[in-house]
Amino acid sequence: MSMQSHLAEPQMTATPLIDVLLVLLIMLIFTLPVATHVVKLNLPQGRANPPPASIELEVSHDGEIYWNGDHLASLSELEPMLKALAQFERRPLLKVLPEKRAPYERVAQVLAAAQRARVGNLSVLPVPDY
Repeated sequence: MSMQSHLAEPQMTATPLIDVLLVLLIMLIFTLPVATHVVKLNLPQGRANPPPASIELEVSHDGEIYWNGDHLASLSELEPMLKALAQFERRPLLKVLPEKRAPYERVAQVLAAAQRARVGNLSVLPVPDY
């Protein structure tokens, strides 16, 4: 028992390992190539034309249709307006805004009428709850 208590436990010194790591890090920094190549990009300079106008087509909870806030009596009144919309050179964005409780059948009829009139820019957005 007395022999074991007098023996010193071996300890590992980390100083030489840290020195080696620092030398490797410095060599890595000096040997990395400097980024001298240039990448040329042709970025857009901005919009040449303003964005096209948008038209809001709302479908209310009772199936009524509103074109930019104006009430339309029926789908037959909507169809010529959609056909005229498709004739523009810069087609406006048609935003279909069905209310949460709007009848699915009425929304499907509005979308089908827009498809028949070949409306190109169309988005369907939910009407926010107030």
